[in-house]
Amino acid sequence: MARGGYPGMGGNKNMMKQMQKLQKQMEEMQKELQESVLEASAGGGVVTAKVNGEKELLEIHIDEAVVDPDDIETLEDLILAAVNEAMRKVDEKSQASYQKMTGGLNLPGMF
Repeated sequence: MARGGYPGMGGNKNMMKQMQKLQKQMEEMQKELQESVLEASAGGGVVTAKVNGEKELLEIHIDEAVVDPDDIETLEDLILAAVNEAMRKVDEKSQASYQKMTGGLNLPGMF
């Protein structure tokens, strides 16, 4: 038995330091993601959506050439496609950051 405690106690201190470092890295990654702006378009760029890392829609741009009062459904579909693609990009960026930070470890409940 190690003097002054249980065997392996030094390992627990190292693990705690590593966990604190990981937590700080995660907080920094989350802040960076929240501040990022991702953009996606649909219909060859006639509809563009910008979202932030918190999946808040920041901006929609619609080229007036695609606005047809007799075909609102197409415009609605293009808007949905652009917004959904922008949201998917947020998820991809989040996953890529997570994978980079954890070195590919699969830690349940993280994302």
